[in-house]
Amino acid sequence: MKKTKKIKWPLLLLSLISVVSLFFTPLNIFAKNLTAQDIIIAAVGDIACDPASVNFNSGQGANGLCQMMATAEITDHIPNLKAVLPLGDNQYEKGNLEAFNQSYDPSWGKFNPIAYPVPGNHEYLTKEAQGYYQYFGKRAHHPGKGYYSYDLANWHLIALNSNCEEVGGCGIDSPQEKWLRDDLKIHNNLCTLAYWHHPRFSSGNHGDNPTTDAFWQDLYQAKTELVLVGHDHIYERFAPQNASGALDRDHGIREIIVGTGGKNHYRIEHLKDNSQVQNADSYGVLKLILKKNKYSWEFLATSGSTFKDQGENSCF
Repeated sequence: MKKTKKIKWPLLLLSLISVVSLFFTPLNIFAKNLTAQDIIIAAVGDIACDPASVNFNSGQGANGLCQMMATAEITDHIPNLKAVLPLGDNQYEKGNLEAFNQSYDPSWGKFNPIAYPVPGNHEYLTKEAQGYYQYFGKRAHHPGKGYYSYDLANWHLIALNSNCEEVGGCGIDSPQEKWLRDDLKIHNNLCTLAYWHHPRFSSGNHGDNPTTDAFWQDLYQAKTELVLVGHDHIYERFAPQNASGALDRDHGIREIIVGTGGKNHYRIEHLKDNSQVQNADSYGVLKLILKKNKYSWEFLATSGSTFKDQGENSCF
């Protein structure tokens, strides 16, 4: 009689565990083993509700709106956070100083010592964005410009002002575009991140914004890796694209829209080419880990949302 082969249950169990782990191991395993040169930052725009809003509710929000406290709490729990990038429309509706002090400050003001902000269009509903510049002070840099750059470890970060009419334009040979070209020539870091308020490409309510095309051309020529924006109150991640919006996996710029800071939500209107991930019903912040020659991203949603997006890319 042929003997029945015994099943080695411990080995089988280990094999099953290994197979299952392939499907359930979190993508953020690359976030482990951080070095002293790695920089953790958080970015988001469209944040603090107008304190005059019926949904303000003493800053706690109501009816699923005005969730700036919730997004601030998530940000506050990011370990080893080195920088916060407010991506514009940081304070609604007119960005005046009183509103900043009543709404943005109690929620997001705790991050001011490490904040590197840019203004949105709602800040400019107050003349010359005076409330924004008064509130952030030196961290907002020169009033009338609002654009600047800095280094974090080996990364070069560029904060731009997409409120073009307020700063002499954004087109070729405008003061800001000339400054950008010069800045990119001076700083030849391996890895570069730029950010401003109005998205160059978007599937949301506002759609594409060609007024920032010259920015994109300059950044593309300089082999910039990543652009962060807000304005549309959605989360959307694009594949790397060239200056014409065509797919370019080798040298294209990845744009991520993070207009999920708490004000409210918009809809996905017209899905754009090369849009890889979209979400229109979650609040949250984008966590980035800037490493020596690559970066990783992870969207951190507020309680009640199951939406996730994470991944990594190498620098050029």
